[in-house]
Amino acid sequence: MLKIALPNKGRLSDEVRELFNDAGLEVRVRGERALTASLGGEFEAIFVRAQDIPEFVADGAADAGVTGWDLVCESGRDLELLMDLEFGKCRLVVAAREESGIQKLEDIRDGVRVASSFTRLTQDFFTRRGQKVTVVPVSGATEIAPHLGIADIIVDLTSTGSTLKMNGLREVDTIVQSSARLIARKGHSPEAAARLEELRQALGSVLAARGKRYLMANVPRGVLPSVREVLPGLNGPTVVEVQGGDFVAVHSVVPARNIYRTINALRALGCQGILVTRIERLMP
Repeated sequence: MLKIALPNKGRLSDEVRELFNDAGLEVRVRGERALTASLGGEFEAIFVRAQDIPEFVADGAADAGVTGWDLVCESGRDLELLMDLEFGKCRLVVAAREESGIQKLEDIRDGVRVASSFTRLTQDFFTRRGQKVTVVPVSGATEIAPHLGIADIIVDLTSTGSTLKMNGLREVDTIVQSSARLIARKGHSPEAAARLEELRQALGSVLAARGKRYLMANVPRGVLPSVREVLPGLNGPTVVEVQGGDFVAVHSVVPARNIYRTINALRALGCQGILVTRIERLMP
């Protein structure tokens, strides 16, 4: 049974478990503090710190894992990226105090101290730019470092930038765009690679269904050409004959964000019996 390393706590852990459950790979744990679990009987999950997952996967303790791309890059390990799970989005940024006068990377002088828990990425970033900095390792509360005189600037994660602004810091540049990723070690057997591809497709089908709705409506035959423009669907709407009537049944997958306008457009064309349902999985 293939082992999948998953985050053991935090918001990322909750979102990962929800995704696997929705894909039919229910996380079955024996207790709240269990370190392993069955994933629908198809895989075995091991729960570890998100930052340790790249090492577990690269060293073969797990066959695959889910963690932030920022942590994968920081690890420096040679891993295979299977898919972007499209949640847990954030950015690793360079930030400076508002009153520092630093507006862009060129304003950072050689010899400055940079506080970060992402020491590898930080050093590599400035080295590639030819800028000489001293990286100060910190394990948390990075935003306070410039105010305490520990460092001149910081490199830290942000999603909206609000925490940086709250602490009097300005974003200068982005080093890495991150989100949750499904990763695997390289060199799997053909059988293991096939099972990981099945896992990728199962998770992908759930992600593809999010933000989509399945819409059905009874449509007057005469307005069918106009309805086709309103309901493009994946490969165009499916049209089904309705026995003994002047209507046809139209089925289509539509974006959830447009559903309000879509329904109003259909009603304006004389459509009836409009039904909208959620989609659990959508296989390409």
